[in-house]
Amino acid sequence: MTVRSSFVVVANRLPVDEVTTDEGRQWRRSPGGLVTALHPVLAEHKGTWVGWAGGTSEEAPEPFDLEGIHIHPVPLTANDLERYYEGMSNATIWPLYHDAVETPVFKRRWRESYRLVNARFAEAAAEVAAEGATVWIQDYQLQLVPAMLRERRPDLKIGFFLHIPFPPIELFMQMPFRAEILRGLLGADLIGFQQRLAAQNFVRLARHLLGLRYEGQVIDVDGRPVKAGAFPISIDVAEMERMAADPAVQARAKQIRAELGDPRMVILGVDRLDYTKGIELRLKAFRELLSDGKLSVPEAVMVQVATPSRERVEHYQTLRVKVEREVGRINGEFGRVGVPAVHYLHQSYSRTELAALYCAADVMMVTPLRDGMNLVAKEYVAARADTGGALVLSEFAGAATELRQSFLCNPHDPDGVKEALLRAVHVEHPEARRRMRLMQRHLRTHDVGHWARSFLNELGVPDVEAA
Repeated sequence: MTVRSSFVVVANRLPVDEVTTDEGRQWRRSPGGLVTALHPVLAEHKGTWVGWAGGTSEEAPEPFDLEGIHIHPVPLTANDLERYYEGMSNATIWPLYHDAVETPVFKRRWRESYRLVNARFAEAAAEVAAEGATVWIQDYQLQLVPAMLRERRPDLKIGFFLHIPFPPIELFMQMPFRAEILRGLLGADLIGFQQRLAAQNFVRLARHLLGLRYEGQVIDVDGRPVKAGAFPISIDVAEMERMAADPAVQARAKQIRAELGDPRMVILGVDRLDYTKGIELRLKAFRELLSDGKLSVPEAVMVQVATPSRERVEHYQTLRVKVEREVGRINGEFGRVGVPAVHYLHQSYSRTELAALYCAADVMMVTPLRDGMNLVAKEYVAARADTGGALVLSEFAGAATELRQSFLCNPHDPDGVKEALLRAVHVEHPEARRRMRLMQRHLRTHDVGHWARSFLNELGVPDVEAA
């Protein structure tokens, strides 16, 4: 018997990991800001989360309950994974929405797979949603779902949130099935973006491409109002503060610095290995500062964590080669025996280990070429407590509009990046603490719970209490 819920979240991935224990294979809740924010709402409304559980098969695992949330898996085959996920989602939409930093690839068979998988998700959401329920659809992999779901269930209240940037009109117009994507999104009652400019791009696009009228941020779609708005996502600030204050994490931070040779300055980068993150440009800026004699080893060392990502997509394979070549060049020129200039870590880390790295780092470099938000920047600020530290942040990260006390730079300008890094390295401790306190104050009132509440209240969900 299908469980019907008054609140449904639809996302590409389920918020669970399959783990092997002494009792066999089991599911556990995966860490992450989205599930942390929405868990109280889902639990209160006996909500359902629709998504892919990982793995490839024709049949999905049976639905199950976990920590007060009903989990409804949707299957993806190996073909779906190649065409819908690695192809259309991550080789077409992802680069196009990130200012075409890499050239998007357009293939007709990918588009058809994207339609079929989106229809599968819409069908699953229609099946589990109670009469008049609220359905909140997440991100770029599922942009056709709002309209598909409205066609099946016009009684539902539908929200959509795009976690990545939304491109300007002239870039979006490259999309071969652009009108279909736009109509898909317009199936929602409320469409959320990270930035106000993205919402404005969307409203203007609806007028330009479909001839739809709008007033302010509200578009008239056949007499039905569709609102576009900015809802900048955030992190669980209290959780990061607690984690960073844990004596075990503090001890690990001291140990990390000792393992690095107790340098005067630890410069940290933590990113998915993605061409939008500007890792290669950041490394070049560090190399040039070493070459200019403005930084030196072992007084200054860089730690670059590059989490493996989308390793079957060609753009990502090429990027890994470029990054590792640059790391090798820097260490070859400026490292010593047992003392590398760059500690490069192509692996995943636990949240506690990341918190320890944040606590150990004097300077955090977050220099994406384009980013919807960038939560690493916010995590670093939250982890610093009253110890100062400095954040070098790209103007093209969504977080730059909120974290104004960071050292902002244009990642496309190597001299600008070098200048921002030097200012961060040489900032006086009282000034560093002042900047960090102002950013922390902002984050405490704009955490991930505030994000969820503001979106759901705008959608008209009554009495929302998010984390």
